[in-house]
Amino acid sequence: MLSDTDGGVDARAHDRGPEAGAEPPVLEAVDVTMHFTVRGGLGRTSTVRALEHASLQLRRGRIVALVGESGSGKTTLARLFALMYTPTSGEIRLRGKAVAPGRGRAAREYYSEVQMVFQDPFASLNSMHTVRHNLRRALLIHGRAGKNDIEERMLDLLERVSLTPTKDFIDKLPHELSGGQRQRVAIARALAVGPKVILGDEPISMLDVSMRLDILNLLARLRDEEELALLYITHDIASARYLAEEIHVMYAGQMVEGGPAEEIIQNPQHPYTRLLLDASPDPARTVTAGGSSVFADVEDSGEPPNLAAPPPGCRFHPRCPFATDDCRRAFPARTEHPTGQWVHCWLYPSGASA
Repeated sequence: MLSDTDGGVDARAHDRGPEAGAEPPVLEAVDVTMHFTVRGGLGRTSTVRALEHASLQLRRGRIVALVGESGSGKTTLARLFALMYTPTSGEIRLRGKAVAPGRGRAAREYYSEVQMVFQDPFASLNSMHTVRHNLRRALLIHGRAGKNDIEERMLDLLERVSLTPTKDFIDKLPHELSGGQRQRVAIARALAVGPKVILGDEPISMLDVSMRLDILNLLARLRDEEELALLYITHDIASARYLAEEIHVMYAGQMVEGGPAEEIIQNPQHPYTRLLLDASPDPARTVTAGGSSVFADVEDSGEPPNLAAPPPGCRFHPRCPFATDDCRRAFPARTEHPTGQWVHCWLYPSGASA
């Protein structure tokens, strides 16, 4: 059983309801496409179509989960939000204004608003320097503390991420900490600049199982205390359900379904979402009548496609038991449901719910 040292936070209880959607997004991707040119042998090049026409909005005080298999484009979208790449087309907007990668003051201003927490906390921290150095550097670069109060600010950051007694941790090196403690330091460093958005790229996947719930509860608590907009990237739809108000599902660079978390879990529309749920054990959930999987008759559902040569239309169609000629011909338009759920699937051409 997972432990819960952050006060038993029920992350799902923080649901502000549909009215929260009326608030303008803090950060958003608008019809973003990302293609990479890859050089091979003999001077040959190929284009990897990592992301196609993706749109996503992050609002204050809300957690949005982005779910999909490895290689689905989740991290690519997060890195576009972090301005590590320039999109092939489309825009990243902060408070409604288009932004692009830059340097100097403009970059510092952006990263004072948007911070990223990486998958591997050991790799994201400078292993040659103490926790004190990692926090101090973030505070000084962004002008968040002066000489007289920097010690107090660093101890406060450790307190906020539940690394107490704080003086027992501040002078330790990363290798002297556990994985969960290192991730808490990485989160504290992100908080040091006073961000409005945190991008969590699979922040629990490299942690011991016993520590994962603690970090999820920490993120939920910080969302409440700081009114953060938080993007939670994961391949585990069960943790997305626990933490997020919204779930968006990606497959092979395409956004295929999204909406309120409970709608996605209890009434999945896209066959790929059903496959993810089938792979996530939950005795309280029944995907189809009688509890059988929609993939029960498919001996091997196959592997995600090569994005240097993706299949046409809906990229899931080679693995889908419901695929038709329409699926192979073109990517379907977005179908909206009254619950706020949406899906790109030819099974619902008229907008009727399954």
